[in-house]
Amino acid sequence: MKHPMYLALILAVLMTPALAATAFAIPVVPMDLTAPNVVLTNADRLTLTYEGTEATYSSDLYLMRDSFGRNTDDGDLSNDLLIFNNHLSAVGSTFDIDNIDPGSELLFRLYVHDTGYNFYSGQRTRNIDRRVHAMFDGDWKEGYSLVSFEDLYGTPQYGLGYNDLSFSFRNTGTAPAEVPAQRTSEVPEPRTASLLLLGVAGMVAFGRRRGQRLSTNLD
Repeated sequence: MKHPMYLALILAVLMTPALAATAFAIPVVPMDLTAPNVVLTNADRLTLTYEGTEATYSSDLYLMRDSFGRNTDDGDLSNDLLIFNNHLSAVGSTFDIDNIDPGSELLFRLYVHDTGYNFYSGQRTRNIDRRVHAMFDGDWKEGYSLVSFEDLYGTPQYGLGYNDLSFSFRNTGTAPAEVPAQRTSEVPEPRTASLLLLGVAGMVAFGRRRGQRLSTNLD
């Protein structure tokens, strides 16, 4: 009679991690490092929603501001606005941000308590390890954008990470965070194509004239 009980206990233990993973699963952000990852706002007020974490480290999310409350990096971290803690904030909790200049970039900072590092959204050159630490998905779901941070120094887990603190909000747009890669297409632009055709036509006309001159000289 003990065997069925032991079997049920073993099955319960084996199923626990799967159930836990399902219960605490957070949104997945695309791992496209070539995509724009600058967060812009089209409104003077935003409501951020905390979407969760799968991190072991404890981290705080800040919106970078100066002493006047403007969205900018003034080099003084004490002016930044604390928004969420990935372990203390409840999933689904919200935070209202006002006094935003429409069209300005929102620069977020993730402070990792366990390591003491700060990581920033936007350009990778802002980070001490020169890696992208915040991924932006402007089409996460209808009307909402998603930002997800990676908290590891030097080795962001592309494809596996960017689940250490995620939040969503509305009224956003995107812009390239870094200089885009040069175009690799070999198809010439219309103006370039026209110039090429003119050049070819000129060469053909020159060849015909030269041929006529040679023919005249021989005669």
